[in-house]
Amino acid sequence: MTQTVLVLGASGHFGSQAARAFAAADWTVKTFQRGTDMTAAAMGVDLIVNALNPPNYHAWDRLIPQITADVIAAGLASGATVLVPGNVYVYGDQPGPWGANTPHRPVARKGAIRAKMEAEYRAATTQGLRVIILRGGDFIDPASPKSFWNMVALKSVAKGRITNATAPGTMRAYAYLPDMARAAAALADIRANLPAFADIPFAGYTLRFEDIAAHLERLSGKKMRLTPFMWWFMRLAGPFWELARELNEMRYLFSTSHALDPAPLAALLPDFRLTPLDDVLRAELATLAPNLMTPHGRSISAQTGR
Repeated sequence: MTQTVLVLGASGHFGSQAARAFAAADWTVKTFQRGTDMTAAAMGVDLIVNALNPPNYHAWDRLIPQITADVIAAGLASGATVLVPGNVYVYGDQPGPWGANTPHRPVARKGAIRAKMEAEYRAATTQGLRVIILRGGDFIDPASPKSFWNMVALKSVAKGRITNATAPGTMRAYAYLPDMARAAAALADIRANLPAFADIPFAGYTLRFEDIAAHLERLSGKKMRLTPFMWWFMRLAGPFWELARELNEMRYLFSTSHALDPAPLAALLPDFRLTPLDDVLRAELATLAPNLMTPHGRSISAQTGR
Protein backbone atom coordinates (compact mmCIF):
# COMPACT_ATOMS: atom_id res chain seq x y z
CA MET A 1 0.00 0.00 0.00
CA THR A 2 1.35 3.41 -0.99
CA GLN A 3 2.30 5.68 1.89
CA THR A 4 2.04 9.46 1.84
CA VAL A 5 4.46 12.00 3.24
CA LEU A 6 3.84 15.71 3.70
CA VAL A 7 7.11 17.64 3.33
CA LEU A 8 7.21 21.03 5.03
CA GLY A 9 9.87 23.28 3.56
CA ALA A 10 10.25 21.26 0.36
CA SER A 11 12.20 24.06 -1.34
CA GLY A 12 14.88 24.14 1.37
CA HIS A 13 18.10 22.20 1.91
CA PHE A 14 16.79 19.09 3.65
CA GLY A 15 13.21 19.35 2.42
CA SER A 16 14.10 19.24 -1.27
CA GLN A 17 16.30 16.19 -0.79
CA ALA A 18 13.66 14.51 1.39
CA ALA A 19 11.03 14.99 -1.31
CA ARG A 20 13.33 13.29 -3.83
CA ALA A 21 14.28 10.45 -1.49
CA PHE A 22 10.71 9.63 -0.50
CA ALA A 23 9.56 9.73 -4.12
CA ALA A 24 12.40 7.33 -5.02
CA ALA A 25 11.24 5.06 -2.18
CA ASP A 26 7.73 4.92 -3.75
CA TRP A 27 6.02 7.23 -1.30
CA THR A 28 3.40 9.70 -2.49
CA VAL A 29 4.91 13.12 -1.77
CA LYS A 30 2.79 16.13 -0.84
CA THR A 31 4.40 19.51 -0.31
CA PHE A 32 3.14 22.13 2.11
CA GLN A 33 2.30 25.61 0.86
CA ARG A 34 3.27 28.26 3.39
CA GLY A 35 0.31 30.29 4.59
CA THR A 36 -2.16 27.41 4.32
CA ASP A 37 -3.63 25.30 7.11
CA MET A 38 -0.99 22.76 8.14
CA THR A 39 -3.40 20.52 10.02
CA ALA A 40 -5.72 20.34 7.03
CA ALA A 41 -2.78 19.55 4.76
CA ALA A 42 -1.68 16.73 7.07
CA MET A 43 -4.97 14.87 7.13
CA GLY A 44 -4.62 11.45 5.51
CA VAL A 45 -0.80 11.42 5.44
CA ASP A 46 1.38 8.84 7.17
CA LEU A 47 4.41 11.04 7.85
CA ILE A 48 5.19 14.72 8.23
CA VAL A 49 8.76 15.81 7.47
CA ASN A 50 9.34 19.12 9.24
CA ALA A 51 12.09 20.72 7.19
CA LEU A 52 10.85 24.25 7.90
CA ASN A 53 13.69 26.38 9.19
CA PRO A 54 13.88 30.19 9.13
CA PRO A 55 16.70 31.05 6.67
CA ASN A 56 19.92 32.64 7.87
CA TYR A 57 18.90 32.06 11.52
CA HIS A 58 16.27 34.80 11.20
CA ALA A 59 14.09 35.26 14.32
CA TRP A 60 14.58 31.70 15.57
CA ASP A 61 13.35 32.64 19.05
CA ARG A 62 9.96 33.63 17.63
CA LEU A 63 9.51 31.43 14.55
CA ILE A 64 10.74 28.00 15.69
CA PRO A 65 8.31 27.76 18.64
CA GLN A 66 5.43 28.64 16.30
CA ILE A 67 6.50 26.08 13.70
CA THR A 68 6.88 23.46 16.43
CA ALA A 69 3.40 24.10 17.83
CA ASP A 70 1.87 23.92 14.35
CA VAL A 71 3.65 20.65 13.51
CA ILE A 72 2.69 19.03 16.81
CA ALA A 73 -0.95 20.03 16.30
CA ALA A 74 -0.90 18.66 12.75
CA GLY A 75 0.68 15.40 13.87
CA LEU A 76 -1.76 14.85 16.71
CA ALA A 77 -4.80 15.66 14.58
CA SER A 78 -3.75 13.49 11.64
CA GLY A 79 -2.05 10.64 13.49
CA ALA A 80 1.01 11.05 11.28
CA THR A 81 4.52 10.41 12.58
CA VAL A 82 6.71 13.53 12.58
CA LEU A 83 10.31 13.38 11.31
CA VAL A 84 12.60 16.31 12.08
CA PRO A 85 16.16 16.86 10.81
CA GLY A 86 18.01 17.64 14.03
CA ASN A 87 21.34 19.38 14.48
CA VAL A 88 24.18 19.26 17.01
CA TYR A 89 23.59 22.64 18.65
CA VAL A 90 21.90 21.06 21.67
CA TYR A 91 25.13 19.40 22.84
CA GLY A 92 27.19 22.55 23.29
CA ASP A 93 30.92 21.96 23.56
CA GLN A 94 31.01 18.78 25.66
CA PRO A 95 33.14 15.83 24.50
CA GLY A 96 31.72 13.37 21.96
CA PRO A 97 30.86 11.24 20.20
CA TRP A 98 27.33 12.59 20.59
CA GLY A 99 24.17 10.49 20.54
CA ALA A 100 20.74 9.98 22.09
CA ASN A 101 22.22 9.54 25.59
CA THR A 102 24.31 12.71 25.43
CA PRO A 103 22.80 15.36 27.73
CA HIS A 104 21.55 18.55 26.13
CA ARG A 105 23.89 21.28 27.37
CA PRO A 106 23.68 24.09 24.82
CA VAL A 107 26.12 26.96 25.14
CA ALA A 108 24.50 29.22 22.52
CA ARG A 109 21.06 30.79 22.31
CA LYS A 110 20.17 28.85 19.15
CA GLY A 111 21.14 25.61 20.85
CA ALA A 112 18.78 26.44 23.72
CA ILE A 113 15.97 27.14 21.23
CA ARG A 114 16.51 23.78 19.53
CA ALA A 115 16.72 21.94 22.86
CA LYS A 116 13.40 23.47 23.92
CA MET A 117 11.91 22.49 20.55
CA GLU A 118 12.98 18.87 20.99
CA ALA A 119 11.65 18.82 24.55
CA GLU A 120 8.26 19.93 23.25
CA TYR A 121 8.23 17.14 20.67
CA ARG A 122 9.16 14.63 23.36
CA ALA A 123 6.41 15.90 25.66
CA ALA A 124 3.86 15.57 22.84
CA THR A 125 4.56 11.82 22.64
CA THR A 126 2.67 11.47 25.93
CA GLN A 127 -0.39 12.64 23.97
CA GLY A 128 0.12 10.04 21.24
CA LEU A 129 2.50 11.79 18.83
CA ARG A 130 5.32 9.70 17.35
CA VAL A 131 8.55 11.57 16.54
CA ILE A 132 11.82 10.75 14.79
CA ILE A 133 14.74 13.15 15.25
CA LEU A 134 17.37 12.33 12.62
CA ARG A 135 20.38 14.35 13.71
CA GLY A 136 23.18 15.39 11.38
CA GLY A 137 26.21 17.65 11.39
CA ASP A 138 26.97 20.38 8.85
CA PHE A 139 25.00 19.87 5.65
CA ILE A 140 26.76 19.09 2.36
CA ASP A 141 24.66 19.47 -0.78
CA PRO A 142 26.32 20.17 -4.13
CA ALA A 143 22.88 20.92 -5.58
CA SER A 144 22.23 23.79 -3.16
CA PRO A 145 23.84 27.07 -4.18
CA LYS A 146 22.97 28.61 -0.80
CA SER A 147 24.73 26.05 1.38
CA PHE A 148 27.68 27.29 3.50
CA TRP A 149 29.98 24.94 1.59
CA ASN A 150 28.99 26.32 -1.80
CA MET A 151 28.63 29.97 -0.83
CA VAL A 152 31.72 30.23 1.38
CA ALA A 153 33.95 27.21 1.98
CA LEU A 154 34.38 26.00 -1.62
CA LYS A 155 33.32 29.12 -3.48
CA SER A 156 36.83 29.63 -4.93
CA VAL A 157 37.85 25.98 -5.27
CA ALA A 158 38.21 26.43 -9.04
CA LYS A 159 41.06 28.85 -8.26
CA GLY A 160 42.64 26.47 -5.77
CA ARG A 161 41.39 28.31 -2.68
CA ILE A 162 39.30 26.86 0.15
CA THR A 163 37.94 29.05 2.93
CA ASN A 164 38.47 27.34 6.28
CA ALA A 165 36.25 28.47 9.15
CA THR A 166 37.59 25.86 11.57
CA ALA A 167 40.43 26.00 14.05
CA PRO A 168 43.44 23.90 12.91
CA GLY A 169 42.92 20.17 13.43
CA THR A 170 39.24 20.43 14.41
CA MET A 171 37.24 17.29 13.59
CA ARG A 172 33.64 17.99 12.57
CA ALA A 173 30.57 15.98 11.57
CA TYR A 174 29.22 16.46 8.04
CA ALA A 175 25.96 15.13 6.58
CA TYR A 176 25.61 14.65 2.83
CA LEU A 177 21.96 15.56 2.43
CA PRO A 178 20.99 13.00 -0.25
CA ASP A 179 22.29 10.28 2.11
CA MET A 180 20.57 11.76 5.16
CA ALA A 181 17.31 11.97 3.20
CA ARG A 182 17.65 8.32 2.11
CA ALA A 183 18.14 7.37 5.75
CA ALA A 184 15.02 9.35 6.67
CA ALA A 185 12.94 7.43 4.13
CA ALA A 186 14.34 4.10 5.33
CA LEU A 187 13.60 4.95 8.97
CA ALA A 188 10.07 6.02 8.05
CA ASP A 189 9.48 2.56 6.63
CA ILE A 190 10.30 0.97 10.02
CA ARG A 191 8.73 3.67 12.18
CA ALA A 192 6.35 1.20 13.81
CA ASN A 193 9.37 -0.54 15.35
CA LEU A 194 10.88 2.66 16.77
CA PRO A 195 10.16 4.19 20.18
CA ALA A 196 7.59 6.98 20.33
CA PHE A 197 10.48 9.47 20.52
CA ALA A 198 13.42 8.19 18.46
CA ASP A 199 16.59 10.29 18.63
CA ILE A 200 18.88 8.86 15.95
CA PRO A 201 22.29 10.32 15.04
CA PHE A 202 23.31 10.41 11.40
CA ALA A 203 27.10 10.22 11.71
CA GLY A 204 27.93 10.97 8.09
CA TYR A 205 31.60 11.89 7.67
CA THR A 206 33.91 13.10 10.45
CA LEU A 207 36.69 15.18 8.94
CA ARG A 208 39.18 17.95 9.47
CA PHE A 209 39.06 20.67 6.85
CA GLU A 210 42.67 19.82 6.11
CA ASP A 211 41.43 16.33 5.12
CA ILE A 212 38.85 17.86 2.76
CA ALA A 213 41.53 19.97 1.11
CA ALA A 214 43.75 16.90 0.64
CA HIS A 215 40.88 14.95 -0.96
CA LEU A 216 40.12 17.82 -3.32
CA GLU A 217 43.78 18.14 -4.29
CA ARG A 218 43.93 14.46 -5.14
CA LEU A 219 40.68 14.50 -7.09
CA SER A 220 41.36 17.70 -9.03
CA GLY A 221 45.11 17.50 -9.48
CA LYS A 222 45.25 21.14 -8.35
CA LYS A 223 47.01 22.45 -5.26
CA MET A 224 44.51 23.75 -2.72
CA ARG A 225 45.35 26.64 -0.41
CA LEU A 226 43.44 27.05 2.85
CA THR A 227 42.53 30.65 3.61
CA PRO A 228 40.98 31.67 6.94
CA PHE A 229 37.33 32.65 7.19
CA MET A 230 36.85 36.29 8.15
CA TRP A 231 35.58 35.76 11.68
CA TRP A 232 36.95 39.20 12.55
CA PHE A 233 34.58 40.72 9.99
CA MET A 234 31.63 38.73 11.38
CA ARG A 235 32.42 40.14 14.82
CA LEU A 236 32.58 43.74 13.53
CA ALA A 237 29.48 43.40 11.35
CA GLY A 238 27.42 41.63 14.01
CA PRO A 239 25.73 44.73 15.46
CA PHE A 240 24.47 45.71 11.99
CA TRP A 241 23.98 42.39 10.15
CA GLU A 242 21.78 39.62 11.56
CA LEU A 243 23.51 36.72 9.76
CA ALA A 244 26.97 37.85 10.92
CA ARG A 245 25.77 38.09 14.50
CA GLU A 246 24.13 34.66 14.40
CA LEU A 247 27.11 32.98 12.74
CA ASN A 248 29.50 34.47 15.26
CA GLU A 249 27.45 32.96 18.08
CA MET A 250 28.06 29.52 16.57
CA ARG A 251 31.80 29.96 16.16
CA TYR A 252 32.43 27.55 19.04
CA LEU A 253 31.29 24.67 16.81
CA PHE A 254 34.11 25.45 14.40
CA SER A 255 36.72 24.99 17.12
CA THR A 256 35.08 22.12 19.05
CA SER A 257 36.06 18.70 17.71
CA HIS A 258 32.98 16.52 17.56
CA ALA A 259 31.45 13.43 15.99
CA LEU A 260 28.09 11.65 16.00
CA ASP A 261 27.75 8.02 17.06
CA PRO A 262 27.22 5.79 13.98
CA ALA A 263 26.14 2.68 15.94
CA PRO A 264 22.39 3.37 16.40
CA LEU A 265 21.72 3.96 12.69
CA ALA A 266 23.86 0.96 11.73
CA ALA A 267 21.81 -1.24 14.07
CA LEU A 268 18.51 0.01 12.63
CA LEU A 269 19.58 0.08 8.96
CA PRO A 270 22.37 -2.51 8.61
CA ASP A 271 22.32 -2.36 4.80
CA PHE A 272 22.54 1.44 4.60
CA ARG A 273 25.74 2.74 3.01
CA LEU A 274 27.04 6.29 2.74
CA THR A 275 27.92 7.68 -0.65
CA PRO A 276 31.73 7.48 -0.92
CA LEU A 277 33.27 10.80 0.07
CA ASP A 278 35.19 11.00 -3.21
CA ASP A 279 31.90 10.88 -5.13
CA VAL A 280 30.48 13.68 -2.99
CA LEU A 281 33.53 15.86 -3.57
CA ARG A 282 33.50 15.09 -7.31
CA ALA A 283 29.94 16.40 -7.36
CA GLU A 284 31.12 19.57 -5.61
CA LEU A 285 33.90 19.99 -8.16
CA ALA A 286 31.47 19.44 -11.05
CA THR A 287 29.25 22.18 -9.63
CA LEU A 288 31.84 24.72 -8.53
CA ALA A 289 34.92 23.93 -10.63
CA PRO A 290 33.86 22.47 -13.99
CA ASN A 291 37.23 23.63 -15.32
CA LEU A 292 38.78 20.84 -13.23
CA MET A 293 36.51 18.16 -14.70
CA THR A 294 36.85 16.18 -17.93
CA PRO A 295 34.05 16.20 -20.55
CA HIS A 296 32.89 12.85 -19.12
CA GLY A 297 32.34 14.34 -15.64
CA ARG A 298 35.37 12.76 -13.98
CA SER A 299 38.02 14.84 -12.27
CA ILE A 300 41.22 15.44 -14.20
CA SER A 301 43.23 13.45 -11.65
CA ALA A 302 40.85 10.49 -11.90
CA GLN A 303 41.43 10.40 -15.67
CA THR A 304 45.18 10.80 -15.48
CA GLY A 305 45.69 8.60 -12.43
CA ARG A 306 47.43 11.32 -10.42
